Amino acid sequence: MEQPVYIAGTGAYLPGEPIPFDSIDAVLGKVDDAPPRIQKWMASTHRIMRELLDIEYVHYAIDPVTRDFTDDNVTMAVKASRRALDAAGMQADEVDLICYGSAHQDQMPTASVMIQAELGIEVCDEFAIHANCTSAYKALYLAHHLIRSGQNRTALVVSSSISSSELRAEYYNQALLDKDSLFLRWFLCDGAGAIVLTADRARAKPFEIETTFIESIGGKRDPLMYNKRPALWLNPRDEFDAGLHHLRQTFKNALATEVFQEGGGSVFFNGLKRMLTRGSIPVDTIRFFQVNMPARHIVESIMEECAALGIAETAFYSKLDQLGYCGPPMLMICLDKIVREETLAPGDRIVSFVTEVSKFMQAGYAVRYAE
Repeated sequence: MEQPVYIAGTGAYLPGEPIPFDSIDAVLGKVDDAPPRIQKWMASTHRIMRELLDIEYVHYAIDPVTRDFTDDNVTMAVKASRRALDAAGMQADEVDLICYGSAHQDQMPTASVMIQAELGIEVCDEFAIHANCTSAYKALYLAHHLIRSGQNRTALVVSSSISSSELRAEYYNQALLDKDSLFLRWFLCDGAGAIVLTADRARAKPFEIETTFIESIGGKRDPLMYNKRPALWLNPRDEFDAGLHHLRQTFKNALATEVFQEGGGSVFFNGLKRMLTRGSIPVDTIRFFQVNMPARHIVESIMEECAALGIAETAFYSKLDQLGYCGPPMLMICLDKIVREETLAPGDRIVSFVTEVSKFMQAGYAVRYAE
C-alpha cells in the first residue's frame, strides 16, 4: 500500500554576497584574449542581456577580491542539507536515502557519497543524478517514489551547482570562444538547495508531495546546450586545445520557435498539461507556480500559454532577479523561500515545471498544503 510523502524541512545556500549584474565580469574575469569580434559582441550585448534576463544580482562561490573558490558542489550541498535537517528537527543519521541532482559531474567518488560522508551518515541508500536542469526534479521524483513505496522512510533530496567554475575567464581557451560559449556567463550562477522528505506525518510540515513527473521528448531534437566532449576521457591538454570543454548554449529567441513546438503549443505547455492530467491537479488550486526559466521573455511566453489553462498570472513565482539562475537547485531554493516566507490555505498547491534544452528533458512536481 502506498503511503503519503511529506516535506519535513527545506534549506538553501547561496554563496557570498549578491553580485550586481554589471559586476559579473569583474568576478568571473575579463575575457580579453578572445577574438576581437567576440569581445566587441560581448560589450554591445551586455546591456541587452540585462534587460532580456531581468537579473539584478547573482551569487558565485568565488571571493570577489582574490577570485579563489570558496565552495564547491559538495560543500554547498552539505550546507543546504544541514539547514534542511535543522528545519526538520532531525539528525543526519536519521536519513536512510540521499538523492543528489546536478547538471553534470566528472568527480569520483560521486557527490552523493561525499555528501553522506560530510554529514556523518554511516549507512544509507544513495543516488547521484546528472541531467542538467531536470536533475533536481529527478532526485525528488526518485525519493518520492521510494518513500511512497515503503522502501525508505526519510530522504535527503539535495542539489547544487557551481556554474562559475565553467564560466571563469581562466577556464576557457579564449582563442576559440564563440557566442554560444559565452551566452551562459550572463545568467548561470552558484547555489544549493535541499529538502527532507518523510513518511512520518507527525514529524512533517503541512506540505504533501502530491505528484512528481519526468519525461524526455528529445529523441528527434538536436541538443541546444552541450559541450563537445566525447563519451570517454581525453588527454586534458588535447581537450583544452580543441575547446571541447566549453559549455555552450544555442540561443533561441522565444518558445514560439519551431524547435520548441509540439502540436498545438510549446513543449513546456504540453508537458505541463500532461503532468497536471496525470496527477489530477485542479488548476484553480495552484497558489504558486514556480517556473525555472532564466529569461524574462520566455517566462512571459509561458504565462500567456498557461492563462489558457486557468493558471493566474499572479500565481507565477520567480526570484531570479535577486537570486540569479543556479540551474537545478532553483527548484529547492524557491521552494524553501515559499515554505518559509509565504502563507497558504488548506488545499493550496505549489506547482513547478521545467524544460531543459540540452536534450529536451522535462520534469515537475505538485505539493499540496495539507494542514
